[in-house]
Amino acid sequence: MRKSLTTALVTGLSIGLIGCGGEQGGKAGGTASGKKRSGDVNIDGSSTVAPITKAAAEMFYDEVEGADAVEITVGVSGTGGGFKKFADPDPNLRTDISDASRPVKDKEIAALKEVGVEFVEIPIALDGIAVVVNKSVDFTDHLTVEELKKMWAPESQINNWSQVRQGFPDLELKLYGPGADSGTFDYWTEEIVGESKKSRSDYTMSEDDNMLVQGVEGSKGALGYFGYAYYEANKDRLKLVAIDSGDGKPVKPGRETISSGTYKPLSRPLFLYVNIASLEKPAVKSFLDFILDNAKTIVQHPSVGYVALDDAVYEVARDRLKAKVPGSAIASAAPGPIDFVELYKAN
Repeated sequence: MRKSLTTALVTGLSIGLIGCGGEQGGKAGGTASGKKRSGDVNIDGSSTVAPITKAAAEMFYDEVEGADAVEITVGVSGTGGGFKKFADPDPNLRTDISDASRPVKDKEIAALKEVGVEFVEIPIALDGIAVVVNKSVDFTDHLTVEELKKMWAPESQINNWSQVRQGFPDLELKLYGPGADSGTFDYWTEEIVGESKKSRSDYTMSEDDNMLVQGVEGSKGALGYFGYAYYEANKDRLKLVAIDSGDGKPVKPGRETISSGTYKPLSRPLFLYVNIASLEKPAVKSFLDFILDNAKTIVQHPSVGYVALDDAVYEVARDRLKAKVPGSAIASAAPGPIDFVELYKAN
């Protein structure tokens, strides 16, 4: 019962499909009349989380009886852009699910409250932000957080590798990264620069991680950052850099180091946010039940490549979805390692 997955066009860039034979452009939110059908599932948000919902959609079409009647649209406008669509004043244009590579922010919660949207927060996977360089960068295999901050701080004027560390060669440094609507950008600026949304702006930015891969691959001396899964899918084209968080022990991202939290400070949880009103649509409810029933298979699928959470976390998420428990537990959680089961049971 395979059906081709509709993928929204974002900022003029079409996003590639996972396991799909074709690609359609579509407006996230519904039909030509602008109204959503009961068989629509409309998703937008993080480019990091999009592979999860795209792969889930392909599996859903293959495995669920009657799935051919459902039209699943996955847009990629960044975590911030996704939350804007999640809170669209027009209910006919509002998305059902928002993919997010960071927790929802207080101002986004306020915007959702203003238009009457209640949501369920679902942790879905763990990911690490990979720092990659062009293969011509053969003079180092690691960088420190402080060196990255020097490169990316708003006031940074570093444009040559010789300015980064004594002994580095005279080689132009070209930077690539996501735009300001990206949850990856938010997380990076908080953990590397030290303040959310603060970054130099004179770099090549894109919400499409595939464009960032191409940019780093094609520019001698280039450095970029994006979700680890995109490195995994393109590891023959790029060089992965280990990160020294300040203890003199550089660590590369991988399933084990991301899961254990030893890849710091660039390991992070990924989320789905679900409009509670959308759970009245059988298609949305069926799709989400399918995701949580098959979460580990979806998250660890070769076309996705993230680190799955424990079974107990998905069970808690399933219970919260069934009970339609509103709000974000993690938005107000204390910094540090997260015990999702305890956190969500207490909230």
